[in-house]
Amino acid sequence: MSTIALTDSHHASAVEREWSGPASKRIVTGYGFWIFILSDMVMFSALFATYAVLLGQTAGGPGGRELFDLRNVAIETGFLLASSFTCGLASIAADTRRTTWFQLAMAVTCAFGLGFLFLEVQEFTGLVARGAGPTRSAFLSAFFTLVGCHGLHVSAGILWLLTMMAQVFAKGFRADIQRRILCFALFWHALDIIWIAVFTVVYLIGSAR
Repeated sequence: MSTIALTDSHHASAVEREWSGPASKRIVTGYGFWIFILSDMVMFSALFATYAVLLGQTAGGPGGRELFDLRNVAIETGFLLASSFTCGLASIAADTRRTTWFQLAMAVTCAFGLGFLFLEVQEFTGLVARGAGPTRSAFLSAFFTLVGCHGLHVSAGILWLLTMMAQVFAKGFRADIQRRILCFALFWHALDIIWIAVFTVVYLIGSAR
């Protein structure tokens, strides 16, 4: 019995030594970046709340029913959701250190993101040309601020994506670059989640009023 007890005690101490000490840099980096993403979510929550309050404040001008083209927005949504899938493929390729597949998946992700931005800019310029710019009403001010802020995040994400492609091409899958790819993937998927909320709250509900 004493031998069994000593063996169990030795095993427990070995497990404690195995799990003791600080977490890896990858875990710490991912945790810290999640805090950044949550702070970004707080900002978008404030923008959503502002939009909800100002939804009916059209100052006698057009509302969402007259302005929004759901077909165009559906294509935008398809582009962004597809880019999330290819971004996931790029993350898998990075984990398995397959450079060609990583670069290909990131290039397709970039193409989808640029397609999304093209349609969004086209929508904004069309609204301004029709006299429905951000200064037309409180509703349109809230709309342009919320949707435009998301678009700026997508633009920053594309620049980040291109930087990751260049770094992998020049330096390979070093540990620090792997951590940056992880953070980029978290950021890009978070943008997709926010866009689903934009699509639902801004366009579907807004066009029904």
